[in-house]
Amino acid sequence: MSTVAQPLTVEVNGRSYTVPETPIVGICLDGCEPDYLDAAATLMPNLASIVNNGIRGEARSVVPSFTNPNNVAIVTGVPSSINGIPGNFYYDAEADAEVLMNDPAWLRCPTLLATLSQAGIDVAAVTTKDKLRAFLAQGLADGAIAFSVEKAEQAARETHGIENVLEIVGRDNPGIYDPEASVFCIEAGARLMEAGMAKVLYLSTTDYVQHKWAPGEPEANEFYARLDQFLGELDRSGAIIGITADHGMNVKTLADGTPNVRYLETILVDAGIDEARVILPITDPYVVHHGALGSYATVYVDGEHIARSLEILGAIDGVEAVHTRDEAAKLFELPADRIGDLVVLADRSTVLGRTPDWHDLSNVSEGLRSHGGLHEATVPFIVNRPLNEACHDRLLAGQMRNYDLFHILCDGIADA
Repeated sequence: MSTVAQPLTVEVNGRSYTVPETPIVGICLDGCEPDYLDAAATLMPNLASIVNNGIRGEARSVVPSFTNPNNVAIVTGVPSSINGIPGNFYYDAEADAEVLMNDPAWLRCPTLLATLSQAGIDVAAVTTKDKLRAFLAQGLADGAIAFSVEKAEQAARETHGIENVLEIVGRDNPGIYDPEASVFCIEAGARLMEAGMAKVLYLSTTDYVQHKWAPGEPEANEFYARLDQFLGELDRSGAIIGITADHGMNVKTLADGTPNVRYLETILVDAGIDEARVILPITDPYVVHHGALGSYATVYVDGEHIARSLEILGAIDGVEAVHTRDEAAKLFELPADRIGDLVVLADRSTVLGRTPDWHDLSNVSEGLRSHGGLHEATVPFIVNRPLNEACHDRLLAGQMRNYDLFHILCDGIADA
């Protein structure tokens, strides 16, 4: 009596994933406000075909709407309260140190990519900025592929699971502040699929273009037209493809084009809260395009000053909400021990800073565009296959999260 082999199912962070026979590709288009896709629609015939054969909706990102928390959420399938990554920086009060959280040692749970690779599935991850590579590579089995566009020429089989990346793609990798860097990421993914080097593929771009140009501007449209070329190649490979984003983007300037910023640490110290420390979790090694200014901040003050600080911050024009640690942890599913005593969110057109002297704004003196708050937490969610009824209804009802991406790719596709 013959038996039918059952599909591989893995459990990761309390969620079950059924690995399909068809290769799957998850794509995070960094900073992709849905308006970008609408404005470039006539230049993106391949995306139009993807949507026509599947579905397009909107999902909610993790708050803070920054790159690292959302990419980590996508590859772990769970929010920051479980995976432990609420931003790029936090303040370790015991060590009296501001800590960069780029080391995967800060992860509190495994990634789906690691679990699948350890189960014998061919996994590959390509990120544009090298800062994400360590998170995406954490726990991967020997032979799994993980490299960045930024340092593609350094990829070696022993350390990255692949070599000769530039030869595989067929050109040199662009600089990190070149729009082509993100194009190279999607192009590299197409080459990996073409060569049959991955059954599960994750691609993550960077948001230099979105920080510089608004939806519909010629440079933005040209960029999305370039991406469309390689999205089409991935689609034609036969893979199940899901596209989402880590956050959107909004203009954050005054009428004269200068940054519309509120310096929270200066305001608190001037009000007599001398020990106030503001952490801006958007801060990373790549601040040229945002000057470390985003619409989310955490604030550390002594216990007896929390109520007074909340009152002061809440009265600032451009501040949309101030939450205590416990409130923010519950509202936004954040790890309470890695955020401040207070969490501050700015409105759509405002960014939050520390002190004027702390920031180098020479590269954003005109036309700052940034993210981090609630107004950048709506992102596209696109799949090149029809969804089953339950997932279809969730997406159209606005109940999908960007970190549901791999759940949809593995278990949300309608039966053919």
